[in-house]
Amino acid sequence: MHIILVSDRLATAKTISVSMRHIALFAGVLMLAVLGLSTLFSFITLRHAAELRLPFIQEIALSMRAEEAQRTQAFMRDNLNAMAIKIGEIQARMLRLDSLGERLGGMVGIKPQEFKAAEKPGQGGPLVLPTQPFSAEELQRQLDLLGQQVDMRSDYLGLVESELLDERVRNNLLPTTLPVQAEWNTSGYGMRIDPFTGHRALHEGVDFPGDVGTSIMAAAAGVVIVSEVHPGYGNLIEIDHGKGLTTRYAHCSKLLVQAGAFVKRGQKIAELGSTGRSTGPHLHFEVRSNGASMNPNNFLRHAQQTDLALAAKLRRH
Repeated sequence: MHIILVSDRLATAKTISVSMRHIALFAGVLMLAVLGLSTLFSFITLRHAAELRLPFIQEIALSMRAEEAQRTQAFMRDNLNAMAIKIGEIQARMLRLDSLGERLGGMVGIKPQEFKAAEKPGQGGPLVLPTQPFSAEELQRQLDLLGQQVDMRSDYLGLVESELLDERVRNNLLPTTLPVQAEWNTSGYGMRIDPFTGHRALHEGVDFPGDVGTSIMAAAAGVVIVSEVHPGYGNLIEIDHGKGLTTRYAHCSKLLVQAGAFVKRGQKIAELGSTGRSTGPHLHFEVRSNGASMNPNNFLRHAQQTDLALAAKLRRH
């Protein structure tokens, strides 16, 4: 590349040759100069920024920080108020839960006072509203106290639940369901005149008269230990309900369960008949404790009252 210089001072024109190397060198020097000036300007600006003290910039920055602080405080205040309201709602629900727990505890004989030893005594007084809302520390203390109360009530209700479950299991294993939906001879248990010999003899159960084929249900849940033909009982089923308590169902026309089977309360296990030592179709029902006979009327009356109460409830609805 050639550059021709023409001037009045020069007698002749001069020619300067510029190569690519010269152009690159010039560009590099120019870039270094620009970077150096930029660095120098930045250094001077940062070093003397505090000395400049531009009033309007400081006012803008302070205003922005103040607005941000106000928004943060308002957000925290709203959250703390919401938490305080929520804690109040939880405490109100716990009072209702306490009432329910006391009623349930009374049903199973557990005194709730035994679980209140660590609680604070009763409190009260006129309402005086504070000038300042709850602080975060106060709310945390309330939450900690609430957590302790919840744990205590959980233990109490857990014990009540356990007792209710045990009671339900015990009731489920007691023969308190009518084996046949019919009236029975309540005076049939005990000494009577034997219908075959005419002599005084012990009758160890009660009789449910009915038609052949009438359904016979298990009076309680248990395991079938006998399902066979017996000379005196005819077709016999005996169910073990645990703790030495058993029930017998005699003179059946058909047996529907086998020995070893688990049966539920109210499950159909046989059909009424007149097999064995019987004068006509009926169910001979016995309750035994450790092999000794018990009066079934004590259990059957409870079953009858339960059925009557359920029927009355259904009629009301």
